[in-house]
Amino acid sequence: MRKVTPATVAHLADFDEIIDVRTPAEFAEDHIPGAVNYPVLSNEERVIVGTLYKQASDFEAKKVGAALIARNIANHLEAHFADKPKNWRPLIYCWRGGNRSGAMAHILNQVGWRAGKLEGGYKSYRSAVLEELATLPDKFRLNVVCGLTGSGKSRLLQALHMLGAQVLDLEQLAAHRGSILGNLPDIAQPSQKMFDSLIWWQLRQLDPERPIYIEAESKKVGRLRVPEALISAMWLEPKCLRMEISSEHRVALLKSEYGHFLQDPASLNAKLEFLTRTYGHEQIGKWKALVNSGQWDTLVLELLEKHYDPFYTKSITHHYPDYDHAATVMVTDISEAGMLALARTILEQHQDDMSRSS
Repeated sequence: MRKVTPATVAHLADFDEIIDVRTPAEFAEDHIPGAVNYPVLSNEERVIVGTLYKQASDFEAKKVGAALIARNIANHLEAHFADKPKNWRPLIYCWRGGNRSGAMAHILNQVGWRAGKLEGGYKSYRSAVLEELATLPDKFRLNVVCGLTGSGKSRLLQALHMLGAQVLDLEQLAAHRGSILGNLPDIAQPSQKMFDSLIWWQLRQLDPERPIYIEAESKKVGRLRVPEALISAMWLEPKCLRMEISSEHRVALLKSEYGHFLQDPASLNAKLEFLTRTYGHEQIGKWKALVNSGQWDTLVLELLEKHYDPFYTKSITHHYPDYDHAATVMVTDISEAGMLALARTILEQHQDDMSRSS
């Protein structure tokens, strides 16, 4: 009888596929990035079994649970595993590394595959994520991209990534642009645990010997908290790369990126309501009037000058005291081609600096 191979988080790369056998609800809250969800109990079935544990007995719960698990594993064998080669190596995990993952791993091993089981299950994985997030950021050289709202920081990060640079884009991972108007249309933010997992996963893929480009962020991106060690590592950087851009380009860029508000003015007005405590009903009323009359350029410029710029300047100069004297790049073309050209110049300059320092 082939035994199940025990594995830890350090062994994730040793397997061909990572299978999460928890319920879809558990998987949606957080999972190992790249894992697939083949639940051995559905959301409803887990409730049924859990109720039997509490109201009947362990024996009754296990009897019902075993039948459900066996039936679901049989379905997965036919639907998902039938075409897997004999040398396929899956890693299985559940909540604690107990019955659910044990049943799946046992059956797969009896078929002839070399299935592993994550020791401690998701709980051990989550502990490893939190432990590593407290130390990983200190291993990297962070190039912090700074600049007022609408200066094209996210576009620059995308261009740098396209040219092969190492990039950690927190706003992309958080599905949020980082301001009160920053939620993405029709895209919900991940859970805090999933956000942690995505950051951890990306950091593990990066090379500590090469620099990482990252946008200056506050402690929260939307409703999600940036890991404390990562924020500290960003703020410990004595300098940042400062982007400068004309007001005209900022307005054009923001109108492009927030086009969903132009198509749905009512949703923008609803967001502006959240600023009433800060600016008062009169000011919010004026901004809503600009929305209702479609005076987008005037509205965007006023929001930048009266809301975004003062808050950003106060925050960035506090965390980067040399911000006024930081290395500056001028943004003169906000198109993809323009950003690629700017990114190429930045990388070439960085390479020159590295050559001179060596």
